[in-house]
Amino acid sequence: MKVVLASCDRLPFGDGDEESLVAALRRDGVDVEWQPWGGAVEADLVVLRTTWDYPDHLAEFLTWCESVPGLANPLPVVRWNIDKSYMAELAAHGVPVVPTTVVQPGEDPAFPDGEFVVKPAVGAGSRGAGRFTDHAAARAHLTALGVKALVQPYQSTVDENGETALVFFAGEYSHSFHKGPMLAQGLAEAESGLYVEERLGSIEPSPGQVALAEQVLDVAAELLSLRRSDFLYARVDVVEGADGEPLLLELELTEPSLGFKLTTDEAASRFSKVIQEAASRG
Repeated sequence: MKVVLASCDRLPFGDGDEESLVAALRRDGVDVEWQPWGGAVEADLVVLRTTWDYPDHLAEFLTWCESVPGLANPLPVVRWNIDKSYMAELAAHGVPVVPTTVVQPGEDPAFPDGEFVVKPAVGAGSRGAGRFTDHAAARAHLTALGVKALVQPYQSTVDENGETALVFFAGEYSHSFHKGPMLAQGLAEAESGLYVEERLGSIEPSPGQVALAEQVLDVAAELLSLRRSDFLYARVDVVEGADGEPLLLELELTEPSLGFKLTTDEAASRFSKVIQEAASRG
């Protein structure tokens, strides 16, 4: 059984988070290797991981995804999930989300009162995200982006409580980790050029957060005519709303960091088993 973990030229062997996963797969007898996306691939399963330069090469990336047999998550999921406009779609189907306005290039949106976030609809690693109160600065940022974007009121609870990322394998909850606040006023700085550095730690989610994450996956699966278990991996990022109830900030089904370094080796073992089952199905 051969498994390829897809990366990019700038991170050909990932970012170090999945060392325990590689070890678990090899311990289980799986032939696993890293390979930057873009070339021909021969494997029983190709798992999208650190393909974080794809926003700059979107058409080429999607063409490559279409050519890859055994892609996980599969192409229809990737096409839907890379455009964060899915937030509005999930909201329309009853999911509690951070209020989201989709802005097309050239549109002049009505910005929320107080602080708000502007970010590209297609993006990875928080590149291009900015936190504003000044409407003129936000408009200038939208113009500079030149692409479809999202505008969301900034959730001030993030400054104190951060975000909780809940990780699922084959639709089953695995573990969680905590992400500290990332956006100061203005544009986030992507120090690596690919992603904004995050302050991470382990955390135990609340029952309400788990319930929301499961609702998100159920609705997403229904929208895509899939079962929840068809998502080889998923990361559901939630924040606390002003009323203390959890809200969806982002659903990551394409290439999210899965926080293996922040949890026990059992998580890597669980993912190894799920990968093997998917690879065996072809």
